[in-house]
Order: sequence, then C-alpha cells, then structure tokens
Amino acid sequence: MAGDHEDNPPDTSQDDHDIFDGAGSVDEESTHPRPKRRGLRIAIVSLVTVALLSIAAVAGYVAFLNWKVSSNVTHADLLPLPESPIRGEDSEVTATAPPERAEEAGDSLNILVVGSDSRDVDAERGRSDVMVLMHISDDRDRVDLVHFPRDYFVEIPGSNNKNKLNAAYSFGGTPLLVQTLQPLVGVPIDHVVITDFESFKALTNAVGGVEVDVAEGSPDFAEGTQWMNGETALKFVRERYALSQGDISRGHRQQAFIKALMLQVLTRETFTNPARLAEVVDAGTTNLTVDEGFAVSDMRDLGWSMRNVRGGDIHFVTAPWSGIGSDDYAGSIVIPHEAQLEVLQEHLRTDTMADYADDVSPQQGFG
Repeated sequence: MAGDHEDNPPDTSQDDHDIFDGAGSVDEESTHPRPKRRGLRIAIVSLVTVALLSIAAVAGYVAFLNWKVSSNVTHADLLPLPESPIRGEDSEVTATAPPERAEEAGDSLNILVVGSDSRDVDAERGRSDVMVLMHISDDRDRVDLVHFPRDYFVEIPGSNNKNKLNAAYSFGGTPLLVQTLQPLVGVPIDHVVITDFESFKALTNAVGGVEVDVAEGSPDFAEGTQWMNGETALKFVRERYALSQGDISRGHRQQAFIKALMLQVLTRETFTNPARLAEVVDAGTTNLTVDEGFAVSDMRDLGWSMRNVRGGDIHFVTAPWSGIGSDDYAGSIVIPHEAQLEVLQEHLRTDTMADYADDVSPQQGFG
C-alpha cells in the first residue's frame, strides 16, 4: 500500500543529515504546484559523479567506483549523425545541423534525458515517459531541468501529420527526438542519456527509500508526507489519469520525488558509508545508455565541475503550454504556447535561465 515502509525508516531531515549547507533545498516557488518537472536520472548523472569524486582522497575506492561506472554505462549512437538518414513515421529524413551555439552561451551544456520502459535502443521502443532537457550553465553553478510533456503537439520530421512529442522516439529513436526538439529549444543538444524505470526503483532502494511530499492526492496516495520504497515511488511518479492536470500534474510529482531523492543522496549516511555509496553508484548507472561522445571521463569531469551545485541551484521548468486539446490523428494533446516558447528559447540560447519566468501556462485546470 502507498506510504508503507520499514518500521524505522531513516530520518531524512536536512538538519540532521545534510552534509552541505542548503544541499537539497529548492526555491520556495518550486514547491508550488506550477507546471514543472524533472528528468529522473539527470540528478543521477551529476549527483552520482559528485558523490564519486567527493571521496577522492581514498584513491583505491575511487578507482573501484570508476571501474563500476565504466562497466555499467552503455554507449550508443543516440545523436543524429550529419547527413545520415533517420527513420521517420512516413519517410526517412536527413539529419540536419543543430542550431548554432550563441557566443553568450559560453560553455553551457544541453543534455537530453529520456526515461523509457526499456533502454534497449535496438528493441521495440514504445514511447518515452520522461523527456527532460538539462541545461547546465556556463559557470557550472546552475542546472535547469526543462520538462517536455509527452503529449506536446509538435511537427516531427518524416511525418505527414503533427503528433505527440513522444511519438518521435517511437518512430526514430533519440536521433529523431533530437531532430524534433532542437528547433523547439533553439539550442544544440550536446548529449543524450537514456535510463529505464528499473534503475529508478533500484536507486530509490539503494538510498533506503525517500520521504516525499504528496501535494495532490490520488486513490493510492493521500496528501501529505509519505515514505516510499522503489516500487511505491515508481507508481507515484507514473500516475497521471487521476490527477487534475494529467501529465502536467505528473510532472509536479516527479519534481517532488527528485527533490526528495536529492535530499537522501546528499546525506552523511550516503557519503560516509562506502557500501551504500557503491550501491548508489551502481544503481544509478546500471541501466544508463549515453551517446558515443559522452565518455565516462567527461561525466566525471562534469560532475567535478559541478561540485559546488546545491539543491537550491537546481530549477524545474515545464515547456510552456496553453491548454489541452484533441487532434483527429494524435488524440489528446498538450498545446504549446508558441510565444512563450520563443522566450524560453532565448533564455536557453543566451544562458540566462536565471531570468526566465513563465506567467502564461495554466496554473490549474487545462487552459
């Protein structure tokens, strides 16, 4: 039953366990039920590598964890290859050059995180449940997680009809998804990460479960704070039909879960317990597939460059939308707010997400 847990779950209060001042805290406005959302394993890529390097003084153990990550992570062709054909729904399309990187963007990075029922890129893909663009600032002191609802109504290259965004992944994998997303965000997607939900469950269990604030109740989850293990948390973040704003509300739940997971990862209990740290690193990377150009050393260096990032430096955004509609071909859809999407593009392009605000997307109901 939702909320069930061990008799004595570990205390996750920040005062007792947080090893960083403010680690795991989130801007006050991000706790409000605004349309925001997180990319399950994005926290994993950055936070696990930070955890890995935080014990750099123990060289032998770091070597072991590096070996573990290298053994777990799979590399694949997840980005479009220049001038190469990509399978579409109705026709093949040729990969086009990504948007130019603006000079103002400096060395900021854009990483697409995809959560799927299966990370096997050669198997029947189904449709992705999680699509998050992780924007990492040039100075590595801020992370913005832009959630794209799965039903976002878009033009998909190689398709004769507009469709839901997650259909792009089904038709042509991450290369087609990247080709579809780049014109929407106006920035090049530098790397792609795919994870599946089994690793999500494993990571939750590896940290001993999480205490989550349930802002909107549903038949299996009453409002209020509940302790969740991996199985319960997975059910919590995948629910959408019983929620007031469907997929948008599911994004709120995923945001609440990621905040709770960050709090639990960033505790003394994790960092000072070699066995638990090894289990967290293993769980966070076992079912992780990344693009061929994203070497484990690059992940490690990125994690180290982000070592001063705290919970309050991680921000949650939902791609702007104007309402819910219906299309004869695609069915139920989330309608993008085109004007606000251009605002988001400009802030991503110029690495000024600290100044971005969305006051037009519906705060309640379906617009």
